[in-house]
Amino acid sequence: MKRAGCLFLAVAPVATAAVFLFGTGSGSGDSQDDKGPKVSAAPSRSAGASSASERAKEDALIAKLPPGLAAADKKELAQQIVASAENSTLDWRGQYDYIEDIGDGRGYTAGVIGFTTGTHDLLTLVERYTKSHPDNGLARYLPALRKVDGTGSHKGLDPGFPEAWVKEAQKAEFRKAQEDFRDEIYFDPAVRLAKLDGLGTLGQFIYYDAMVLHGPGTGPRGFYGLREAAMAEADTPAEGGKEKAYLDIFLDVRRKAMRYKKPDRDTSRIDTAQRRFLYDGNLDLHTPLVWQVYGETFRVP
Repeated sequence: MKRAGCLFLAVAPVATAAVFLFGTGSGSGDSQDDKGPKVSAAPSRSAGASSASERAKEDALIAKLPPGLAAADKKELAQQIVASAENSTLDWRGQYDYIEDIGDGRGYTAGVIGFTTGTHDLLTLVERYTKSHPDNGLARYLPALRKVDGTGSHKGLDPGFPEAWVKEAQKAEFRKAQEDFRDEIYFDPAVRLAKLDGLGTLGQFIYYDAMVLHGPGTGPRGFYGLREAAMAEADTPAEGGKEKAYLDIFLDVRRKAMRYKKPDRDTSRIDTAQRRFLYDGNLDLHTPLVWQVYGETFRVP
């Protein structure tokens, strides 16, 4: 595997946290192959002084870099592009009250980034929200959510849970809870690691979309597993590699993972969106942008 020793040390705390939080599965809102994060705990503070020291070095390095995808306008753009693939719309804020079973074996898919009842992230979101808002309308479903976790079952959730979700999503507090959890589990870790890998704004988005679609798992089709596979074939910019070449390989790895169980699966979120931006040389993800997903054209002026 092509990897500089110093870079491995720099990203080790990130990978360790991923294993601790998510095991070897993956998770989020689309029909992933290795979905199933475990997000009920935070990384242990007893990880050791070396990990804390490396984390401080990472923080210092990132603080010197441009904000990239973390800039307010780019983060907004990122949510729009993801929503085009996840919900066929640019209106990602219109998805707080979204909930349905899309038939992927993960139970209900719901909310702003597609949390699911079968893969622990929706359960963890409701548990955390209930700690600060104990009288919320979803709290009474926690016993059922715990029982169906890891399955596609609706037992104990029907018929009232979808209606309760829609109603709760009208509250600003629950909308904020969804965004905060999305950032903590998907957006922030992806952007952070992309910066450590020397990637610009487009690369940071590609990591984020992969985190959303494949989940933050360490298995072969989880985000961290996909990154490892890409790094086995190409050096990251932080290792002295070419950014475009590395991202091209990373997208190849993602595409293969998406079609692992479904060879005819639509991969247009890569083929006519992210790879289009890459081949256009738009590594800073400048607007205007035009792309296609599932045959539909989207534009951001």
